Amino acid sequence: MVGAPAPDFTLPATSGLEIALGGCRGGKVVLYFYPKDNTPGCTNESKDFRDLHDRFVAAGCTVFGISRDSVKSHENFKAKFELPFELLSDQDETACEAYQVMKLKNMYGRQVRGIERSTFLIDADGLIAREWRKVKVPGHAAEVLESALSL
Repeated sequence: MVGAPAPDFTLPATSGLEIALGGCRGGKVVLYFYPKDNTPGCTNESKDFRDLHDRFVAAGCTVFGISRDSVKSHENFKAKFELPFELLSDQDETACEAYQVMKLKNMYGRQVRGIERSTFLIDADGLIAREWRKVKVPGHAAEVLESALSL
């Protein structure tokens, strides 16, 4: 997907917003797809993006977290961990499918369909500048920030 136009979408978000990716042109965007609110890996990943948020903003970057959780779940998660960016609810998997992050995963010995932790860095022209698949959380947000600073 690198070098291709970022698939556009419009999704309900926290803070009573509706986010259209196309409306973010002119600035860099980080989309991080994560499996579920309030789970250990997703919480740590979100906190890492939170802790570096000021640096992302200074780099001209808007950060969005996306999962299939409801807006209500996102609001609670955002408040609990004081996340300074919006979380987008993709309950019908529109963005998940467009970014090809839905995968079959093994959970407790059975296969389930879920989000593969993935991040996309989109440049100011709306092109995918970098993508990370099968993300391992430790150090990931810092690596994304480095890439954003180099754009």
